[in-house]
Formats: sequence, C-alpha cells, structure tokens
Amino acid sequence: MPEKSKISSTELGALWMTYQKKTMILRILEYFIEKSKNPKAKNLMSGLREKLHPKVVEIKKLLQNEGAAVPNGFTDQDVNLNAPILFENGFDIMFCRILKEISMGMYVLHLTMAYRKDIIKLYRDMTDLTQEYYGKFTQLLLDEGLLPSPTFINFPKSADFVTSNNYLKGTNILGQKRPINTVEFGLLYHGIETNITGMQLMAGFAQCAKGEEVRKYFLKGKELSKEIIKEFGEKLLQNDIQPPATSGGTVTNSTEAPFSDKLMIFCTYLLCGFSIGGQGFGIGFSLRNDLNMNFGKFGIEVFEYIREGVKIMISNGWLEEAPRMDV
Repeated sequence: MPEKSKISSTELGALWMTYQKKTMILRILEYFIEKSKNPKAKNLMSGLREKLHPKVVEIKKLLQNEGAAVPNGFTDQDVNLNAPILFENGFDIMFCRILKEISMGMYVLHLTMAYRKDIIKLYRDMTDLTQEYYGKFTQLLLDEGLLPSPTFINFPKSADFVTSNNYLKGTNILGQKRPINTVEFGLLYHGIETNITGMQLMAGFAQCAKGEEVRKYFLKGKELSKEIIKEFGEKLLQNDIQPPATSGGTVTNSTEAPFSDKLMIFCTYLLCGFSIGGQGFGIGFSLRNDLNMNFGKFGIEVFEYIREGVKIMISNGWLEEAPRMDV
C-alpha cells in the first residue's frame, strides 16, 4: 500500500485553527453543564461534549504523528467551574447555537483546504455533529419559547423580474423606499438575532473581566452590538416589520469570572470574524444601496474592533502563533 501523504500546509493551518476553537468550546461547555438547571439543556450539552472531546484527541494525534507541535489551545486553567452562574434563562443554549453556526461555516472552509482522506472524513464527521446539535439546540429554544420565529408573509403568485435600476437605489419614481425583499430581511433578521446574544455575552464578560483594559474592550463590544441591533431594527420598522426579540438570556450580578480573560477575548475574536462574514453576505446579496452602506459600515467597525482585540492579546502574551510557512 502507498504510504500516507504528509499533512499539507493548508491542512495543518485548518487543524491548528480547529484545535484552538474546539478546546475553547469544551471549556465553555464544561462550565455551562456544571451550572445548568435545565435537565434537557444539560443533557444536550453533555452529549455534545462527549462527542466533541474525541475529535480534539484525534486532531492532537494527527499533529503528533506528523511530528508537529500541538497548540496550547485552552485548558482547565481557562475555566473556573466554581464560579457562580453568570448567564441564565436559556442563554447557555442560545450561545451554544451560535457557536454551532460558526462551526458550520468554518468546517465548510476547512473541507475545501483538506486533501487527505482521513482529514476530509474528520471534517465531514464534525460537520454532521455540528448540524445535529445545531438542530437540537434550535428546537429546544423553540419549544421553550426562547427563540422567536421570523415574520410570515403572503406567498408571491407569479415570478417577477426587476425592470429598473431604481430597485438598486431602494426608491421609486416618487422617491419612496421600496420594501425590503425576503433575502434582505433574512440578512437583517439574522444580524439582529445574533447580536442580541452577542450584546448579552459582552455584558457578562465585561462584568467579570479581571483586566481593566479587557473590561473596557467588552463594554465597547456591547455598544457595537447595540448599534447594529438599533440600525437594523430601524430598517425593519420602516417596513412595518417588528424586529426580533427574545425573553431568553439573562446576565446575573455575579462578578466572578467563569473563564480566563484570554478565553473571553479569543471567543470575542471568533464571534467578530463570524460577524464580518455576515456583513459581507449583506453587502453581496442586498440590492438596496442604503442596506449595502449599513452592512459595509458595520463590517469596517467590526474589523477595527477585532484588530483592537488582537493587540490586547499580543500585549498580554495570549495570541498563539499559527504555524509558519518555510522561508
């Protein structure tokens, strides 16, 4: 039998990123499982952790077999299981659902960078696992009334085509804005939904962060999420559409950190990368110029916020360096 090929540079980079993210998620799950008062939620999160941990071990072995250094990632030093409850009222499942959204996007990207059969299988298996639990988390939130359904509309009776460039301006002959279409609504709705959870997360992180610079960074992130929610919500209200809201997700008054500042900053880094992707989709698939400007504006602001967080990680020695290319 032919000898198995070495792991390529793109595969190494993908595995490195995956190890960082998965070790972070395991620490978050451990804390949420420890503090969960909802048997259904606790069972779901425990099931995910039990299936995810072997994948982290598999990645570690793949790297070791190649003689590559295993990243530090996140360890039990980055989680405090004795910390009081920081989030309640379904927030754990709301946040886990968003983490699974991020995972789905990253696995699609990493699959396109994989060439070895065993690595392709690894990402396919993790994709299946992520889709399974994303569906379970979504259904639990719906069952418990913590996740509102998007607006229903009357279905179109014919297939129509755009006949004027005014469609792109978002105005008609009288200068009135055309109604947003369902594609544009979906992008705005998703942006609001994810930033509601992001705003709550930043509030909790700021409340318990140990470093003053880190605390201020999270407060800035909370305000950025609020700004996105406000502007996207106003676009919906201008079209007589009620913006999404949820009764779920509550930040307690605890100030004892369940996670290290390093983990919380890295988690924010991942979420912001996901947000930039959403803004990019908004620019690409919204046809009203004013919406393009909104998505572009927030894309720039989120990018600048990411860079600020990266500088904090560097100054504190928290930013683990990805494997270098040979020079």
